[in-house]
Amino acid sequence: MSTPPDVPEPAAPAASGDGTALPGLAFSVPQATSPKRIPKRAKPDHPGLYFNRELSWLDFNWRVLYQAIDERTPLLERVRFLSITSSNLDEFFRKRVGGLKRQAAAGVSRLTPDGRTPLEQLTLIRPAVVDLYRTMSSVWEDRLRPRLRTEAGLHVCDYAELSADDQAYLHRYFQAQIFPILTPLAVDPGHPFPFISNLSLSLAVMLRHPTRETEHFARLKVPLSRGRWVPLPRPLHYVPLEQVIAHNLHETFRGMDVLSVHAFQVTRNADLRRDEEEAEDLIEMISDELRERRFAPVVRLEIEADMPPRVRQLLTRELELEPDDIYEAHGLLDHSDCAKLADVDLPAFKYTPWEPVTPSVLQHERDEEDRSMFGIIQERDLLVHHPYESFRMTTQRLLEEAAVDPQVLSIKQTLYRTSDESPVMSALIRAAENGKLVAVLVEVKARFDEENNIGWGQRLEKAGVHVTYGLVGLKTHAKTTLIIREEEDGLRTYCHLGTGNYNPKTANLYTDFGLFTASPDIGYDLINLFHYLTGYAPEQHYRRLLVAPRDMRKRFIDLIHREIKHQRKQGTGRIMAKMNALDDVELIQEMYRASKAGVQIDLVVRGHCRLRPGVPHLSENIRVVSIVGRFLEHTRAYYFHNNGDPEVFTGSADWQRRNLDDRVEAIINITDPVIRGRLTRTMEFALADRRLAWQLHPDGHYEQYLPQTPDEEESYHDLLMRRFKDRSHGAGTPWDIQ
Repeated sequence: MSTPPDVPEPAAPAASGDGTALPGLAFSVPQATSPKRIPKRAKPDHPGLYFNRELSWLDFNWRVLYQAIDERTPLLERVRFLSITSSNLDEFFRKRVGGLKRQAAAGVSRLTPDGRTPLEQLTLIRPAVVDLYRTMSSVWEDRLRPRLRTEAGLHVCDYAELSADDQAYLHRYFQAQIFPILTPLAVDPGHPFPFISNLSLSLAVMLRHPTRETEHFARLKVPLSRGRWVPLPRPLHYVPLEQVIAHNLHETFRGMDVLSVHAFQVTRNADLRRDEEEAEDLIEMISDELRERRFAPVVRLEIEADMPPRVRQLLTRELELEPDDIYEAHGLLDHSDCAKLADVDLPAFKYTPWEPVTPSVLQHERDEEDRSMFGIIQERDLLVHHPYESFRMTTQRLLEEAAVDPQVLSIKQTLYRTSDESPVMSALIRAAENGKLVAVLVEVKARFDEENNIGWGQRLEKAGVHVTYGLVGLKTHAKTTLIIREEEDGLRTYCHLGTGNYNPKTANLYTDFGLFTASPDIGYDLINLFHYLTGYAPEQHYRRLLVAPRDMRKRFIDLIHREIKHQRKQGTGRIMAKMNALDDVELIQEMYRASKAGVQIDLVVRGHCRLRPGVPHLSENIRVVSIVGRFLEHTRAYYFHNNGDPEVFTGSADWQRRNLDDRVEAIINITDPVIRGRLTRTMEFALADRRLAWQLHPDGHYEQYLPQTPDEEESYHDLLMRRFKDRSHGAGTPWDIQ
């Protein structure tokens, strides 16, 4: 088995792409992004002005992996970040590599904004992923696994190193718990090569008949329904299930000699084409796609590095792959299952637990009788910031109150993703059972959540909820709830608009904003939006909402143009924006023009970014940072200075082409000065971070800031947790008091 390379260590200060020192920056991850050279007087559409989307995404995954390398991260959280890196890579191959392979096979020659064909992108992806694989293996084998043993007392053992007593125990365990459910599949003229499902862990077994001297191949699926880590009869000692099976295969293939056993895993393409215009029933089309996805072409084969060449060749041939589709693992194959190890109850090696606080305005004083959410929202708009503030005590509470409130007549909601056992869906079902008109738009095209959403749609329909399944040609990504309540002065609307899904589980991990309001203008807008989503009413007009694909793109461009005018007249041009990803070419070009005019632009972009900052005479006034830490940054907010009269927006859309053109999105213009100030200050905190933030440089590489003072050691996430905790105890500062 080959030895993986050493993992890079943090070093300070690092050097930029041009060799100059970058004070305050500590660590530069290996760079996948490979930008083209920019000639003088390059036009706005020159490929050198844009980073490649796929390579930029790999750079993001390096930043995730660095959390597993960083000694400052608690040990079990480092294991979790390794697992997340592995899972992210699975999705990258299923969605992005699968799509590129389809394009290359179809002879697509259209260039990306950075000037590359699908085949050229695949060529660049391969070495970047190989480097990522080797580092992941080294992080696990050389760093995390030994540290788990020596520091946390958690032993992930190799079967071959166990004592005779332990091996005897595992042999008995194999016979009682594993052997009965194994299904070996031989491959010979009478048994064709078996179908191998997506991301299923398998064993490739080479056998020899002892008397005939003939050799045979068999595939054995590793049954992971009860987990991958087999416990030994003492605390915190585990063995990978595939090793237990591999060392007891003589029980399965009696009468044969086992020559070799090696683990492998296949990844299948999830980028399947939808012909929505031809589909009479959207649900049927998506259900067919889910079935097809199981049989989709293989886009990646992961194998143990010491797999014999003849076994490798057999798998390559039978799965119809090329050599470049094969990726070697030096040690453990597939680190995504390490998440279960990170869940072990060893609190000293995890982040300090965080309990979301209840906004002060929703906390009941001893002498004050309980007030409903409706009474509170009627008095003033309320902004919540998850997971710092409780989803259960805000969003979930509103829906649960609405479900039983006799004055509530109607509830409408968009559903993009939610949890398996969702209290939000339970509240909607209860509301329908209580005679309220409940309408839910279930987006069945939400990638990898299609099956779950179809199931929820069917359960909602059985309860009497009016369910629609999205629009042909568009995903509905807006996060909105509309409640109609009958009150003394007539019907009143109560609205929730957010950046995140109605999912109580992810609300504890993802950072999201949610706005509650009884504003008549926003109520009017949401009534019109739901008419558009559930009926035939495309020509809607909105007072405060920006709705994609109708008018959001144009409005953002107009706002950028206004900052250019202010910069030229008063020198006050300023833009801040926070989002998950940035790839829309038209908006990038507008920001280049703004930067050339002198507008100061600060962007917090968690994931991939096409924009190339810091280019002299073009984007030198643009800064891009990425924050990766214990919470997944999912908030979207947009700030335009407007010569001292700022406009601030929040909602569901990133500045990606798909959000602006191919999805129904909702962004709201915030008029409440306190909430506007909170959003602005939150973005400023993110931009000031020196513990989690990475800065993107003109050559495409990211470098992490190095704290220079004790105050800078406090991360953006820790800062917000501290402030929200203080606020819940009455020590809040003006910017975040509701």
